[in-house]
Amino acid sequence: MSHINYSVLLVDDDQDVLDAYQHLMNLSRLHARSISDPTQALSYITSDWAGVVVLDMYMPQMHGMELLKAIKAVDEHIPIIVVTGHGDIPMAVEAVKQGASEFIEKPIDPAKLLPMLNKHIRIRKTFVEQKQSVASEISHVLIGKSAQLKRIREHIAQYALLNTHVVIHGESGTGRHIVAELLHSASAPETEDRPLQYLTGNSTVSVDMLEDQLRQTQGGTLIIDDLHHLTEPVQRYLTQSLLEQERDTHHRPRIISIFTDLPEMLLNSQNIIPELYYLLNQGVVEMPPLRARPDDIAAIFHHFLKQSCIKLGKPLPSVESNYLSLLRAHQWPGNVRELRNVAELFAIGIIKLTGKESVYRKDEISSPLDELVEDYEKRVIEDALFLHSGHVSDAATYLQVPRKKLYLRMKKYNIDKDHYKSEQKHRI
Repeated sequence: MSHINYSVLLVDDDQDVLDAYQHLMNLSRLHARSISDPTQALSYITSDWAGVVVLDMYMPQMHGMELLKAIKAVDEHIPIIVVTGHGDIPMAVEAVKQGASEFIEKPIDPAKLLPMLNKHIRIRKTFVEQKQSVASEISHVLIGKSAQLKRIREHIAQYALLNTHVVIHGESGTGRHIVAELLHSASAPETEDRPLQYLTGNSTVSVDMLEDQLRQTQGGTLIIDDLHHLTEPVQRYLTQSLLEQERDTHHRPRIISIFTDLPEMLLNSQNIIPELYYLLNQGVVEMPPLRARPDDIAAIFHHFLKQSCIKLGKPLPSVESNYLSLLRAHQWPGNVRELRNVAELFAIGIIKLTGKESVYRKDEISSPLDELVEDYEKRVIEDALFLHSGHVSDAATYLQVPRKKLYLRMKKYNIDKDHYKSEQKHRI
């Protein structure tokens, strides 16, 4: 639906009941929509709808419990007030267990229903506004327009507000750590100083080390890489600690676990204690490989290219459409990290893709070939050193040459690495 201008969705198969509801909503100045066919209800809500559903449990076309679960699949935080028959408390309790916010018995008492509606509308509206605000901020960091990336932004915005433990999985280079840090920063108000800690799971991590790490991360975020490499005693200690802190949502550390393999595979191979995983996967973000979202490639390339040109103080070069087509067709085994490297090389004049390199130079040949080659080589080395703040090892890796060979070239052209360290400070 292009526009939703109601804040209450009334679902009941009895038209007389719906008419009475609608009259009450009109008197209370609440914008409502009534539908008698529950099978159509999902077409009237979205994950960003800032409203409340009033749902009757007994309908011939679809049982209210079934519809409740379907609505929760759209967004588990949409408030639902279920309406049950007199004395049917067990049904109402089960509905609350399945995600309903509250229940009310027939015949409806307006003095009870209206305060419920106003309370949940207010809470839902605040939640949706905050989620949209966070998602807008995230869009400046996670670049792209694909449907996959849109879902990831929505998940991050939602999990950030709820401050839940989150599992992130995907191939290396897909942006897993960026997402983890976004979750932390979006969760922490600017007025609060929430610690952020990192832990790499391996057999050398002891219970004492983990205990100290958790203590330092109170009220903040602990990002754990490869949690499945922690020993069983350490995993059991973490499980017990999280269980003890379950009620203290403000001071407990949030755990963000990052995996390369599917967590379910690690569970099946008994590398993760099931109780621990079920505590940690309160939210899941799957980072798809770049080859699975080709619609994002051009936008990400231009983003990194612009960043590199600003850093180097160079004008933004033109990018031909056929080159963008090559980028889109590439499989990107290194994912976003590889694309960033290609964009940064493009900024300093090297076109690199699928293992092939060519020099991008439009200057007219006005000098002997040897002089042109030396001049270009010197300029590429200077650009790489500037890009990496004078760190020769990083520049050598960037240019894919041995460090010793790069030092010899620098000596040949009288290039001083320290000059680029100081120049970097002035340019920033």
